[in-house]
Amino acid sequence: MKKILLPTDFSKNAYNAIEYCLRLYENATCCFYLTHAFTPAIYRVDYMMGSPGQIGLPDDYKYIAENRLEKLRKQLKSQFNNPRHTFIVHAAFNSLVDEVSIMIRQENIDLVVMGTQGATGAKEIFLGSNTVHVIKKSEVPVLMIPDECTFSAPKDILFPTDFEIDYNLVNLNYVFELIKLYKTTLHIMHVTVPKGLRAAQEKNKRVLKDMVKTVEHVFYDLPDQELIDAINSFEREHKTQLLTMVRNKHTFLERLFIEPIIKKIGFHTMVPFLVLPYH
Repeated sequence: MKKILLPTDFSKNAYNAIEYCLRLYENATCCFYLTHAFTPAIYRVDYMMGSPGQIGLPDDYKYIAENRLEKLRKQLKSQFNNPRHTFIVHAAFNSLVDEVSIMIRQENIDLVVMGTQGATGAKEIFLGSNTVHVIKKSEVPVLMIPDECTFSAPKDILFPTDFEIDYNLVNLNYVFELIKLYKTTLHIMHVTVPKGLRAAQEKNKRVLKDMVKTVEHVFYDLPDQELIDAINSFEREHKTQLLTMVRNKHTFLERLFIEPIIKKIGFHTMVPFLVLPYH
């Protein structure tokens, strides 16, 4: 059974991400953890003294959060009525980033799914600070769903790479599961640089080719250009339904995460974005 963490702030954006996830895994047996992390704007004396329950004071914030989560659980059960799916609600006085990390370890979570904040441009997604920190700390894949993105079966998945990664240290099973579930084609895209591939990159490419030989796939070598431009152009031309990349300190993706510029440029994509950890 797959265990999926669904953080929510009870916004329309968060509900849209949850709905997408339930449709994506409608034919899989899953346990979904509906999670809300809260930090009251004004810390009451009972929070300063310790756990409200321990000193006999009512924890109003947690009570309200748990009620809203239970209402959400009933709504999802009623709307989707999927016997393969079970739901667990969890509210915690903590930051979202820290609570996600705790839940991943304590509940052996397989995947985190969360919404991305829509920007002023209809075709832009800006990764907010919470999302970026969750991705950087998460030991499991994180799937980000754009605001107002409607579910479409992922028949074509785009996987940009610079072959700087030892793929033996990447768990691609999450991608392979979707490929087999939806009979998907994996589009592996590399932006060619004038100097060509180094010996280490050639080795990594051979490893990747061996790993994907059991699934439908195509390799592409595109002319030298900015990666974001290449991604946007590829998505427009091939109409891919999912973008996936590996988070690694040597890759383009990680350089974006550690530089403030990501908040300025965003990803000009309206497709879900799956980030795989590198171990």
